[in-house]
Amino acid sequence: MTTPPLSHLRVLECATFVAGPSCGMTLGQLGAEVLRVDLPQGGSDHQRWPLATSGASLYWANLNKGKRSVTIDYRLPAGRELVVELATRPGAGSGVFVDNLVGRSALTRAELLERRSDMITMRILGFPDGRPAVDYTVNAAVGVPYMTGLAGSGEPVNHVLPAWDLLTGAMAAVGLLAAVTQRQQTGEGADLQIALADVALSGVGALGWLAEALQDGPRAAHGNHVFGSFGTDFATSDGERVMIVALTQGQWQALCDVTGTGAVFDALESALGTDLREESARYELRETIGSILRPWFSARPIAEVREDLDRARVLWGPYRTMSDAAALARQDATSVASEVEQPGIGRMLATTIPVRWNGGTSAPAPAPVLGADTEQVLAEELGLSGAEIGALLQRGVVGVPGRAEAS
Repeated sequence: MTTPPLSHLRVLECATFVAGPSCGMTLGQLGAEVLRVDLPQGGSDHQRWPLATSGASLYWANLNKGKRSVTIDYRLPAGRELVVELATRPGAGSGVFVDNLVGRSALTRAELLERRSDMITMRILGFPDGRPAVDYTVNAAVGVPYMTGLAGSGEPVNHVLPAWDLLTGAMAAVGLLAAVTQRQQTGEGADLQIALADVALSGVGALGWLAEALQDGPRAAHGNHVFGSFGTDFATSDGERVMIVALTQGQWQALCDVTGTGAVFDALESALGTDLREESARYELRETIGSILRPWFSARPIAEVREDLDRARVLWGPYRTMSDAAALARQDATSVASEVEQPGIGRMLATTIPVRWNGGTSAPAPAPVLGADTEQVLAEELGLSGAEIGALLQRGVVGVPGRAEAS
């Protein structure tokens, strides 16, 4: 990107954890100026794990890449006034506010509209009625953990990735961009809300899982098998594991050819009166198919398996640890991951937006130190003098690095 597409956009973010910050991060990676507001001592996610050896949060540093950081105690009347002023700054690309504040700390849309009639606000919620929720609770509530894990266990199995949080952040960014487009066309602002519970329900609904459950009952867990097709994991002779998937007839044929099992499967089709070119048949016979293929994988080391599968154009992937994935990403000059010099941490592998713009990627930017931009933003954006900023610092209304940590 020569000129970032969202360079005209100025977003004020007052949100913690994943959904809100990932929304701002996405907009920022496309060129928007994202100003994050935290309490002077940091938000509830400022020291969230994982941590760097220095003690700084790798979590916070990576979700806030490229933003500016201002620390304001918005629980105080003077601090709340500062946040309102920043949220309602003049300009065609300003007046965009993202938050997940609750209780008395939350800014109301009415008080923002008093200053700017075309405000675009995005409130991140747990449930649409305002009740709290996080990714792991809504994921449990939509039934996903009962579809994962070993077959026959009957126990729910959680997954590590906060997928609904990340999807909520992405959908929030889409909603904001739609509202910005509408405002450019009509001059009208928008009051937007997005709830994790709605995102989770919408997501499983889009996959047909809600309709399936009412029609056929709850789907049982079945380990690493791909539902409705053929796909499962195999161990190689040197202890590595690979995931094999055959969704199409061509992928199935390639797998049969490379493993030399075509004749065996022809005989199986004749004996059972089935056609393994059909996805449903491959799924129904997944255990039998797996047992026929398993000896081919267990007789070969990963290097040979990789070479043979790639040559045959089989759909597959190796199982890797996160350390292996990180090392490979760091070595790949075309990866969306590259190292940045992160204040308080040092060299850190970070990622940029995964949209490749005209075939290229932009380099990730480091996150700011908490409160690093407080004085500059108050002076440049709100026109406060040094004496006024000093008075706010003295009263604990705002913070700067060092002073913020001590408060």
